[in-house]
Order: sequence, then structure tokens, then C-alpha cells
Amino acid sequence: MRKVEVTSYNPEWKRKFEKEAKLLRDIFGVLVADIHHIGSTSVECMKAKPIIDIMPVVYDIKKVDEKNDDMRKIGYQPKGEYGIPGRRYFRKGGDLRTHHVHIFEFGDNNIERHLAFRDYLRTYTQARVDYGNLKTKLAERFPNDMDSYIEGKEKFVVKLEGEALKWYRKQSGRENL
Repeated sequence: MRKVEVTSYNPEWKRKFEKEAKLLRDIFGVLVADIHHIGSTSVECMKAKPIIDIMPVVYDIKKVDEKNDDMRKIGYQPKGEYGIPGRRYFRKGGDLRTHHVHIFEFGDNNIERHLAFRDYLRTYTQARVDYGNLKTKLAERFPNDMDSYIEGKEKFVVKLEGEALKWYRKQSGRENL
């Protein structure tokens, strides 16, 4: 059973991302356009579940499936799209999860969504504090119920994501999208 744990920001998360990103670059090679650290562990001073979320962006999502055995060799469990069409999802660590890898093809709308959310939290302290406090309260309330934890933050995340996308698009001069 996975325990819901939310901790204070750990500067080691950046180093863990960089180490894992190198392994992923070695596996995916020229298929990779970029690799982003996303999720709460990518935001300084953010409370988070201590799981590193990584988002490689690739040129051809179908070729990712050819690398499943290589991903297994470094400890990842391939999960396919896992509920998000066009994504390839991998997780590492079993019930003691350490990393999530969300791979999208260049141009997929989910890339912007993840980067907008991350950058918004990096920019707006109050949003970061409010989200961190909500996660802490939910982890205390549902320490052994990951589904309830996720459900409890869903409304907040959807609202924040909408604000983040609007802000992100305005920053890049694409506010009419």
C-alpha cells in the first residue's frame, strides 16, 4: 500500500532529476527534443510528495514503446498511455515510488499544461503556499488513501491550472489560444 507523504522542499530533488534525465537521454538519444523537471518537486520551496516527475518531449511517441526493455533495466515499469491519450508513462520504485516519467510527443497540448502549472507555481508564492498547505492537510487526512488524496486536490488543481495556462499564454503572447 502506498502511503501519502508530503514533505518540505528538498534541494536534492533537482540533483535527482538531473541524474535521471541523463539516464533517459542515454536511452532515448536523438528521439528526445527536451527533458523537463515538472510537478511539485520542480518548484523551490514547494511542499511535495518526494517523487520526481520528469517530462521528456520526443519527436515520435510511437518509438518510445521500443525502449520499454531499456526502461525496465533502469527500474521503470512501463504503463503505456495510462489514461492520457498520446502519453507514455513509466514509474519507478513500486509502492515506494521515486520517479514518474511522462513522455509526450513534441506539440502535444499536455506539454504546455505541465510547464504552465510549474512556472506559475515558481512565480506566484501565494499559489505555491496554498497548494502546499492543501496537500499537507490532505496527506494528514488520508495517509493511506492515495485516491482520496488525489480527489481532494482535484478542484484546486483544475482552477489553478486554468489560471496558469492563461498566465503562461499571456507571457508568450499567445493569450488568445
